[in-house]
Amino acid sequence: MLAFTVRRAIQAVGVMIAVGIIAFSMFRFAGDPVNQMVAIDTSAADRAALRHSLGLDDPIPVQFAHYFVNAAQFKFGVSYQFRQPVASLLAERMPATLELAICATVLSMVFGILMGVYSALRRDSLLAKIFQAVSLIGISLPTFLIGILLIYLFAVTLGWLPSFGRGDVVRIGWWTTGLLTVSGLKALIMPSVTLGLFQMTLIMRLVRAEMLEVLRTDYIRFARARGLTTRAIHFGHALKNTLVPVITVAGLQFGSVIAFAIITETVFQWPGMGLLFLQAVQNVDIPIMAAYLLMVSLIFVTINFIVDILYTVVDPRLRATISRPA
Repeated sequence: MLAFTVRRAIQAVGVMIAVGIIAFSMFRFAGDPVNQMVAIDTSAADRAALRHSLGLDDPIPVQFAHYFVNAAQFKFGVSYQFRQPVASLLAERMPATLELAICATVLSMVFGILMGVYSALRRDSLLAKIFQAVSLIGISLPTFLIGILLIYLFAVTLGWLPSFGRGDVVRIGWWTTGLLTVSGLKALIMPSVTLGLFQMTLIMRLVRAEMLEVLRTDYIRFARARGLTTRAIHFGHALKNTLVPVITVAGLQFGSVIAFAIITETVFQWPGMGLLFLQAVQNVDIPIMAAYLLMVSLIFVTINFIVDILYTVVDPRLRATISRPA
């Protein structure tokens, strides 16, 4: 188990180094940053002084070493657009994105598992067919269209929920949250549903398929033959084994929720990292784009590493395979 963990950690570091090379290449070869930071009438001497202060006249290997060392310390340079350190901009926007992603993931996990289990156990009922129809809608419709429809219904027509922004937030140290205010909770409902609907339908269909497969296995028949109750069979045996692949999908989907929150944050003008990245793309703000790429990659790699470890904890067969000598 220790060797497996160390091997996965080394692979994760290798992935981050590869992503760092890509981010550095985008930072270095996507144009001259000096031209975007100075005015047109700036003298050549001032341009050269600025280029020297940024380290752009150093050899490329030296620049990469400096960039990688700074990135390991979460120092990503200065934004061309905001003239502020990129790390502080990301730290300021990160609570909003993580709060939205966590709420969307919890929503999709809870309702997805419940709907999937019910659809598997009562697959011929009317409610199960309604759940299947909802899953088709959630997979088929694009995220921005779902957000626009929700805004039109609940914000424009009914006037129940705000259509943009984060509402009132409470600062706890460096963290800001809207979960402690009424306007913050109202502002969080529609973005969370929009962002989590696709994941909810995906988890529901996965749980339903795995549950139906597990219910046909021999050990479930043996459990029935032993006289176990239906509740014990369904939730003590079948559901427990069904959740093994769900852990992997849910973990990777959490990274996808953070990475693809750009659309949802744009539709609802949610002040998170995704909206900041979109503004950076529009203004060719390379430091923010490169830092966002590294941050999302780090989240993906970390979640993937945690899921691999949890997978070995949940599935004893995998532990036996890992522990078996070659």
